[in-house]
Amino acid sequence: MKSNDCFEIGYIAKTKGLKGEVQVSFSYYEPEKLKLDAVFIEYDGKMIPHFVREYKIPQKLMGYFLFEDIDHIDKAQKIIHRKIFLPNRLKPKKNKDEFLFKDLEGFTATDVTIGMLGQITEVKEFPKQYIAAVIYQEKEILFPLTDDLINDINIDNKTITINLPDGLIDIYME
Repeated sequence: MKSNDCFEIGYIAKTKGLKGEVQVSFSYYEPEKLKLDAVFIEYDGKMIPHFVREYKIPQKLMGYFLFEDIDHIDKAQKIIHRKIFLPNRLKPKKNKDEFLFKDLEGFTATDVTIGMLGQITEVKEFPKQYIAAVIYQEKEILFPLTDDLINDINIDNKTITINLPDGLIDIYME
């Protein structure tokens, strides 16, 4: 399995207990919709399968996993901070009329005051908000994706018009 055959669902944040349980921080926005019988963990660019013995998702973007081949904290320590993937064929289908902030990746962002900022390279999901990343004048600029900052989204033209707070860009340019 190659990394382009998979999509990232999160990373292993830390161990929990002595029996090899790990805490997973999900980057995928709806982990409860994922089929999690087996996952791939990235080791030096290689995808290694791990079968899930048991898991629970007590919070929106956090879960606890026990893997078949990891039964002790020492084994679990070796997978800390590694990314977790699923094959692309297991990615849940979304409704045609459903549009998520994650779908803004690749859109061109324009600020009403500054003008064109550039293409959104990544949309990061945090517990209470989404953050977009844009390369502007060779620097990465991060800005929140909130209803009060978004003026317009044109899906056909793949553009988003935003009204950033005064001084936000200046912070990154110093």
